[in-house]
Amino acid sequence: MLLIRPITQADYPALMQIAIESGAGFTSLPVNEQKLKQKIAHSEHSFGIDTEQPGNQGYLFVLEDTETGEILGTSGIEASVGLTTPLYHFHKSTVVHHSNELNVYNPVEVLTMCNDYTGVSEICTLFLREPYRSGMYGRFLSKVRFMFMADHPKRFSKIVIAEMRGMADENALPPFWQWLQSYFFSIDFPTADHMIGIGNKGFIADLMPRHPIYVSLLPKSAQDVIGQVHVNTAPALKLLENEGFIHRGYVDLFDAGPTVEAQLKQIKSVRSSHRIKVAIGAPVEGPTLAISNPQVAAFRATISNQAQLDGDVLIITQAIADALNINAGDEVRYLNLDRGAK
Repeated sequence: MLLIRPITQADYPALMQIAIESGAGFTSLPVNEQKLKQKIAHSEHSFGIDTEQPGNQGYLFVLEDTETGEILGTSGIEASVGLTTPLYHFHKSTVVHHSNELNVYNPVEVLTMCNDYTGVSEICTLFLREPYRSGMYGRFLSKVRFMFMADHPKRFSKIVIAEMRGMADENALPPFWQWLQSYFFSIDFPTADHMIGIGNKGFIADLMPRHPIYVSLLPKSAQDVIGQVHVNTAPALKLLENEGFIHRGYVDLFDAGPTVEAQLKQIKSVRSSHRIKVAIGAPVEGPTLAISNPQVAAFRATISNQAQLDGDVLIITQAIADALNINAGDEVRYLNLDRGAK
């Protein structure tokens, strides 16, 4: 059975392996023992505290195959970003150079560094190991975050963002970074990527250009990748676009990948998932459902086509109830994963 649950320190070896497999550019999982163990400890603390407002909490989930004990992927939520470490973006906008005397009207795109998303919630750290990138694993891993947020909205901001990994060349180097490195930095991308991953972002404020950058003055290779996603990230972006996330011109400083946003209450999986009481019964084949309990520290979610709606009750098997640590008469949240599947 597939089970999504909060990460624990026992999952460290699996998390390190995922960090290695995710490669350069996946800054939320640095290949650094101290930082990964801190991330796990921070997640355990976040799940364990009682709070009704977003703060410096980070929730990290793992997808486990309960039959083998293998960890297949991760998924995370940051409750409120940019509070302790600045969150930087470029914002792509348009300025107009206009002269009535010369009858010239030239709209020009510019990139301006900003901290506009300070305080919002962020979904992050979505990674599914390559052998399992089929079926509904990725959809389940992505959507379960919204089910958790739907049950605990006071823990999160009204605005939710996701930073998408940007384009890279055959050497895993972002063309956009290569321009930045040439003019503003003297370190290579893996070094900068690692520093960001371990939270050392002071060099950004020290070395990044402080004035708007005219896009037309950049090399074409850099211009072409602004707002474009890495080929491995395209499926994740599609999932989020189906949830209602949109791009408003904000891109990553180093790889120019897009940041997308949505209002929490308008996210499709928040609106389409429902709380319901359960009854225990025999297996009955039905739609593929993501089912979660409403707990925080003891949060559990699974995926099954062996549950069926019966009026205002969801009939589940004893195996599902055991996986979710619930009993007959308890409430769960469910989401139909078949709807909108592509």
